[in-house]
Amino acid sequence: MTNFPLKIVTPSGLVYDGEAEKLIVRTTTGDVAILARHINYVAPLGMGQASVTIRGEKRHAACIGGMVTVMNGAVTLVPTTFEWAEDIDVARAEHSEQRAKTVLENKDASETDLKLAEARLKRALIRQSVAAQK
Repeated sequence: MTNFPLKIVTPSGLVYDGEAEKLIVRTTTGDVAILARHINYVAPLGMGQASVTIRGEKRHAACIGGMVTVMNGAVTLVPTTFEWAEDIDVARAEHSEQRAKTVLENKDASETDLKLAEARLKRALIRQSVAAQK
C-alpha cells in the first residue's frame, strides 16, 4: 500500500509525524477513510475512534474534536484530544463514566450540567471501547 505523510498535533503537542498507509477518523458527518492520493479535504472531527495503519500495523486511538485536513497529499489531524489505546487510563475512564451517570440520574441537575455529563459519558465510553482494542 502507498504511504502518505501524516502529522497528528494536539494542544498538548506533537503526537505523530511520519508515514501512514491509512487513516480512519470520525467527522461530524460520519467516518472518513483517507488513503494516499486523497483529494484536498477539510472536515471537523466528531467524537469517536480513529485508526492509523503504519507499516501494516493498525493502531487505535480515541479522537475527540478538532479538524482533519488533506492538502496536496499531506494529512494533518488536529484533534482536541487524541489518545492511543495503550495510553488510555481505563480506571479513569470508568470513574468518569460513573460521575457522568450520577449527574444524569440527578433530577435537580441543570440543563448545562446534563449536557456536560452526556458529553463526559460519551468520551468515557469511547475511551473504554478504544482501550479494549489494545
